[in-house]
Amino acid sequence: MNALNVLGHALVPCSYDPLTGYFRDGCCNTDEEDHGTHVVCTRVTQEFLIFSMQCGNDLSTPRPEYRFKGLKAGDRWCLCVLRWKQALDAGMAPPVVLESTHLVALETVTLEQLKAHAWGPLPT
Repeated sequence: MNALNVLGHALVPCSYDPLTGYFRDGCCNTDEEDHGTHVVCTRVTQEFLIFSMQCGNDLSTPRPEYRFKGLKAGDRWCLCVLRWKQALDAGMAPPVVLESTHLVALETVTLEQLKAHAWGPLPT
């Protein structure tokens, strides 16, 4: 896929360990079948993992049937854009890796919101 990130450049892989992405290809790629729109590359925090579990989405427990080993704080993961927005509204949004966040995210959140939660230095 020749996807672009929210900065308008080629999408950079989010994580190979744990292997993330809707397609489990390490990237936050998407298509019309990805109803969750897993496009926001985050570096999850313990607070976010607890928040997500309280919202009914346990991201910490391994689920080998989905090739999912469970997340721990510090892991990078392609989140559903609506879950990230929900966490943002609750003050629990995990940091975002802008270079690895798909351009489609901007249909739901603003670049300013993403930049305000950027992990690492902002690209110039």
